[in-house]
Amino acid sequence: MKIAQKLDSLGVSYIEGGWPGSNNKDIEFFNRVKELNLQHAKITAFGSTRRKETLPENDINLNRILEVGVSVATIFGKSWDFHVHKAIQTTLEENLAMIYDSVKFLKKNGLEVIYDAEHFFDGYKNNPEYALATIKKAEEAGADWIVLCDTNGGTLPGEISAIVTKVKQTLSAPIGIHAHNDCELGVANSWATVMAGATQVQGTINGFGERCGNANLCSIIPNLQLKLKYDVISEQRLAGLTNVARYVSEIANMHMPVNQPFVGAAAFAHKGGIHVSAILRNSSTYEHIAPELVGNKRGSSFPSWPDKATWCSRRRSSGSTLTRTINKPSN
Repeated sequence: MKIAQKLDSLGVSYIEGGWPGSNNKDIEFFNRVKELNLQHAKITAFGSTRRKETLPENDINLNRILEVGVSVATIFGKSWDFHVHKAIQTTLEENLAMIYDSVKFLKKNGLEVIYDAEHFFDGYKNNPEYALATIKKAEEAGADWIVLCDTNGGTLPGEISAIVTKVKQTLSAPIGIHAHNDCELGVANSWATVMAGATQVQGTINGFGERCGNANLCSIIPNLQLKLKYDVISEQRLAGLTNVARYVSEIANMHMPVNQPFVGAAAFAHKGGIHVSAILRNSSTYEHIAPELVGNKRGSSFPSWPDKATWCSRRRSSGSTLTRTINKPSN
């Protein structure tokens, strides 16, 4: 509940609250989040397409989405023919019907629908005609968003850019991206998709997520806004980004990496004499943005300067030690 309020204050458009068909804790969240009076974000419930050989009105997961009273549903379906045969063990035709029926059912009940095309890029590389057919079915059924998912996180930015460009020529519905970080490319792949025409980016604060994490919104937002000049959130909200990142980490009881870009404690820290000297003359010499733009601040890599600072770097293989002593800066 606290995180939802914080995300709303940051200005995100959608908060995916969980899967009401999976557990009572998620159902409780959807019931209680109505008390928050969120000003900006829409709460969306997550789920899958109907089960094979089941009518959507008889599908438990789809009905749970309706029962929790959200205005937006995010459902995922299979884009990869390999997954259709091996994971859900059905025919390609039945999978297309599952996608169409599920989106149509939710739209008929008045919901905005975000369709997550799971494993889309792997599916496209294996069978482009079928992968495109799956998202066309979602669009035909009335999906408001088609989100392309790099679920295994193994696609490269150049591949994603080329594929999304072709998808844009096929669909009229707005496109989004859901990138995982297994190759440490979640941010780069999100950026590449936006450059190819996507207008929604799914991600998490600090890149939290399964395996190696999801695309990190704390890097995506400032990169899109400050580097590419997209209107993502207001300048005032962007200045609260570091606070949001640390707040979420505190609640999650997880340490933020000190070297995390934009919001990390060392993102704008300077220790080398040449660097410090140049920074004092003009901060642009060793900083790509002003730290205040994202709510961070400039600092030293050391907590404080004693009269003499000494540090050691041990080489485990030989046991030898390199020690260097530096004088406290006069200024």
